[in-house]
Amino acid sequence: QVQLVESGGGLVQAGNSLRLSCQSSGGTFSSYAMGWFRQAPGKEREFVSAISWHGEHTWYEDSVSGRFTISRDNAKSTVYLQMNSLKPEDTAVYFCAAVLDTYSGTTYYYTPSRLARKYDYWGQGTQVTVSS
Repeated sequence: QVQLVESGGGLVQAGNSLRLSCQSSGGTFSSYAMGWFRQAPGKEREFVSAISWHGEHTWYEDSVSGRFTISRDNAKSTVYLQMNSLKPEDTAVYFCAAVLDTYSGTTYYYTPSRLARKYDYWGQGTQVTVSS
């Protein structure tokens, strides 16, 4: 059973940065593609970014592309989300999620879904609040 724990959220002013971390345990981290999602009050959980099992390929939701950077350190079983130029509309609870990549260990990779229901494991979330 994979456990995911997010950290790094907080309250920041618009234009500033935050770095979220998601520590994995209980499984082989490199066997999973990883994603970040967010959920604002009254809204559905939405895709933010994802990264392949080896970290060589990344995907972003249009509104964060160019401002957010996803990365991973398989040796530390951790995925990161560097968030720059934050805007009030980025305010949400941010979740990391894992989906099994059956190509792990090969030269191929699974393109992670942007649908939350496709992911196998979830963290508890970390609050990000951006003030104007």
